[in-house]
Amino acid sequence: MVQKPVDATGVQPASQAGGILSDWGTGAFWRWQGLETHWRVTGPEDGVALVLVHGFGASSDHWRHNAAPLAAAGFRVFSLDLIGFGRSDQPRHQRGRSLDNRLWGRQLTAFLEQVVGATHSHPAVLVGNSLGGLSALTAAVLRPDLVSAVAAAPLPDPALMQPIPHRQPPLWRRLRRTIVVTAMRLLPLELLIPVISRTPLIRLGLQGAYRRSIRGDKDLQRLVAIPSRRGTAPRALRAMSIGMALRPRGATAPALMERLGQMQQTPLLLVWGRQDRFVPLMIGKRLKEHHSWLELAVIDNSGHCPHDERPEAFHQVLLSWLDRNLDGERPLQAQRGA
Repeated sequence: MVQKPVDATGVQPASQAGGILSDWGTGAFWRWQGLETHWRVTGPEDGVALVLVHGFGASSDHWRHNAAPLAAAGFRVFSLDLIGFGRSDQPRHQRGRSLDNRLWGRQLTAFLEQVVGATHSHPAVLVGNSLGGLSALTAAVLRPDLVSAVAAAPLPDPALMQPIPHRQPPLWRRLRRTIVVTAMRLLPLELLIPVISRTPLIRLGLQGAYRRSIRGDKDLQRLVAIPSRRGTAPRALRAMSIGMALRPRGATAPALMERLGQMQQTPLLLVWGRQDRFVPLMIGKRLKEHHSWLELAVIDNSGHCPHDERPEAFHQVLLSWLDRNLDGERPLQAQRGA
């Protein structure tokens, strides 16, 4: 059952939102650490909780092709806009509060407890696209008792190509921080972001994540462009660029994978689009070689967003894997062959 936050603000359900595909479910706002988080839900109230976590530049809208089919499979489907994205708050860089996957992982675990109502006896499934997959992995390491399974489609992190050393001299860490913060403050994002978000440049950048042409997909272009047009978007991009660049090794995917493997508790599925230009398939294959306990599924004719580009194939892979890994927790109507 959903634990309704006291200060939640209702949003019109999809059936009243003019039929726009990305306006799915019933939404609300939840306040966490002084920041407003937008979230939404659909599906049977007694279904196993499944939380969809969007990627960089996207929002809960990006699960437009997935929420209804997963709800029809018997899941109680939740999604949220990570801090800095979608309709959630877009804070500035602040020392002591890095906008990186550690913060998003903590946001997710708090969301599981306070909104989803996940517990040790009723944990939730986390499904993330790109940055959402990294955030889901982080949450599973932070609170494995609240997470029954994690699917990352795919799992991105520059550290998978160039790992961060275990130890770095303090002087180098201070110098690196100064360089990164200064460079990002000098970058005129307040001028660049409005131009990019209001011109074909945003479609050109987004096209890189897809194998098919997105020229006619106005809903996709809208759901990415609108949040980037908010006045607070440049400062949030600056904050997350600084935060992600200055993460310690323990917050990177290689270290998180090591910890999750040592726990031997939470199953992990990696889903890769064969034609992914942002995070090449060779990274997924390398992860599978180093971590034999995880499962890797490859979806043909798909780029960086297999859940949106090939939703039917994505659902088949995900639901089949969940059937094998949830120990019979899925509702009867969701079981294969039922």
